[in-house]
Amino acid sequence: MRALITGAGGQLGVELLRTAKDFETVGLSHTDLDIGDSAAVDAAIEHHRPDVVINAAAYNAVDDAEKQSDLAFWVNGTGPGNLARAAQRIGARIIHISTDYVFDGKSNNTPYKPDDPTNPLNTYGKSKLAGEKEVARATANHLVIRTSWLFSSHGRNFLQIILTALKEGKTVRAVKDQSSVPTACRGLAEVIWLCAKRDGPRGIAHWVDRGRATRYDQAVAIREMAEHIGLIRGSAPIQAALASDFKPAAVRPRFSVMDASELSRQLGKPQRRWKDWLPQVLEEIYLK
Repeated sequence: MRALITGAGGQLGVELLRTAKDFETVGLSHTDLDIGDSAAVDAAIEHHRPDVVINAAAYNAVDDAEKQSDLAFWVNGTGPGNLARAAQRIGARIIHISTDYVFDGKSNNTPYKPDDPTNPLNTYGKSKLAGEKEVARATANHLVIRTSWLFSSHGRNFLQIILTALKEGKTVRAVKDQSSVPTACRGLAEVIWLCAKRDGPRGIAHWVDRGRATRYDQAVAIREMAEHIGLIRGSAPIQAALASDFKPAAVRPRFSVMDASELSRQLGKPQRRWKDWLPQVLEEIYLK
């Protein structure tokens, strides 16, 4: 089977290309394909004729999206719809990656299930929800996978930002009043490939690692593991802060933990604790 991966230059796209086993892969970065351009999408899908399209492309600058809403909706809303319609025309499946930010965080600390009501608080979340709806409208042969707080050994993510600050001896301030689930790109990529098989699941699903954390919890765990493997020494302290202290342009949900138990059961793949991925990811950075 052939898989076409959009957003192939991003951290998830890189992991998808690294972990593909039973698929012939075609990776297209943003410079290769602007998914908001319907004519370009049609031409790319017709040229490569994939069996499955995996959309890992996204505009994910959450705060910037408040001022660049047109661009956010172009990439996160219009783009997935273009891909889904083009996939439908050639009989291909589409797997679209979405986010926990489609929820408003008012679940009384109960993890969100795939069929729970959505109510995004910011432009980024609204644009991602628009993409989900565009995909569902375009084809029944789709799977939307929502995930959260992705991290890997490459690209720009929270782990990389914290690690850089710690290496430079800077004091780190991390939010303590918002909770979600840090999720390793490597594990998500493995799940996506399981779902990409011809008899894979359809509809909306959640995949996150096991556990939950605040950004403060995550930063402390990163520091402890990085010190343990010798990646940093004598790092500066990590201070707990409130989200409001940073005066962000975009409001984040207070609690956006998602329940991935159903997809885990369908695939027969247990969720791995997010902390258990840290040694592997940090070792990869150490060896670079």
